[in-house]
Amino acid sequence: MNISLLLCDDHALFSDALASVLSHEFQVLGVIGTMADIPGAIRRHQPDVCLLDRRFVDGDALDRLTDIRAARPATKVVVLTADQDDDGLHRALAGGAAGYVQKTCGVATLTAALRSVVAGEVVVHVASERSALRSRGSAEAMRLAAHLTARERECLAMLVEGLSTSEMVSRLGVATTTVRTHIQALLSKLGVHSRLEAASLAVRYSLLDEHHTRRRRRGAATG
Repeated sequence: MNISLLLCDDHALFSDALASVLSHEFQVLGVIGTMADIPGAIRRHQPDVCLLDRRFVDGDALDRLTDIRAARPATKVVVLTADQDDDGLHRALAGGAAGYVQKTCGVATLTAALRSVVAGEVVVHVASERSALRSRGSAEAMRLAAHLTARERECLAMLVEGLSTSEMVSRLGVATTTVRTHIQALLSKLGVHSRLEAASLAVRYSLLDEHHTRRRRRGAATG
């Protein structure tokens, strides 16, 4: 699959170099250096992915994420950032970004992230130093997630996808009150207060991936 990409970054030297590297793997449609020009460029080029730097001279791209997403909802937005704040991660996911990747990740990781979001995944990649500091948090998150029922895990996966309550009701074929009960239960078990926090926790610590891995291992052991 030839994935098309629009690169949005106002640091010319960095963006030109990155565009050159990524052109070996993707169809780079252009480089946009001004945040105000991004929605129009997306409508014009209709890329599969918009690789969006967070900081521009004319502001924080997360403040314009709704407009950027609205330009073409089918285009996946991956935020590329040098920041390490949790607020940025939460705002990006809440705004509909399909990925949040730090500039220290390396080209191989970035390339894999771009392919993953096109395949329908939500990708979060933070600096290794930050991940190391959170290793104990990861163990705790895994422990809490172990108490989720199979249906609660399904609901958590749909929260990661960004589905609304009505969309979850349609997919599961159950009543609205049932979906809300499952969501409230998983929020309580994970120790979070909102759907966004639950989705962020699942993505950050790969809670759903871990569950699927364990399930595959059990199947192989009993097969």
